[in-house]
Amino acid sequence: MTVLAVIPARLGATRLPRKPLRLLAGAPLIVRVVERVQALGVADHVVVATDHEEVMTACHLRGIPVVMTDADHPSGTDRVAEVMRRGDYATASVILNVQGDEPFVSREALAGAVGVVQSGLAPIGTAAVLASPDVLVRPDVVKVVRTDAGHALYFSRAPIPFLRDSQDASVLQGIIRQHIGVYAYTREALARWVSWSPHPLELTERLEQLRPLANGLAIGVADVPSAEGGIDTEEDLARANARWSILIQSDTPS
Repeated sequence: MTVLAVIPARLGATRLPRKPLRLLAGAPLIVRVVERVQALGVADHVVVATDHEEVMTACHLRGIPVVMTDADHPSGTDRVAEVMRRGDYATASVILNVQGDEPFVSREALAGAVGVVQSGLAPIGTAAVLASPDVLVRPDVVKVVRTDAGHALYFSRAPIPFLRDSQDASVLQGIIRQHIGVYAYTREALARWVSWSPHPLELTERLEQLRPLANGLAIGVADVPSAEGGIDTEEDLARANARWSILIQSDTPS
């Protein structure tokens, strides 16, 4: 099954203006993300989906495949779906959506999401990491509850599962999962996802993955050992540059 990784790169981010072109270790962030995905070897092909000429130029200068997509897409998922429909990518059987602000995304997360689809567990795959109870009260952390077979039951910013009796905290061990925002889809599943209107649950939680779930499309959740944060703010970018410097120094022979 041929895997196509599509990395959406919208220039108009508000929290970190011009995010795809901000520099990480001297190169645009989108370039670093592409390099990471290529190096991990999960996808057979990697392409950037953008809405702006400047991002396209930055990719062309480094020989990175890039597609100009409709500027009016409401989400990165719609942008990925447009690329899937292009003739050059019509043979890919699994589409992998990697966020354009995660230069440290793990191989386990990408392979886990793809593995869900390739194994036939579900037409949509994603990933999660077992987490501690402190994430339950954090609305910035998306939680997922899944079945024993690995299918998602629900995603929420609220504390799920909810511990009704505080003295029974031990029951939470091994069932609190922090969602990692990578997705793999069959072609049909992605086409169906973007054909549906936003669902009331999606609009309530501001979580797009509730749309296919509410429409009866199964999502498989792979457990992975760790979660890597994305870059959303100036502080995140500063931390990423500091981390990159440490990684480079550790790779330099003494």
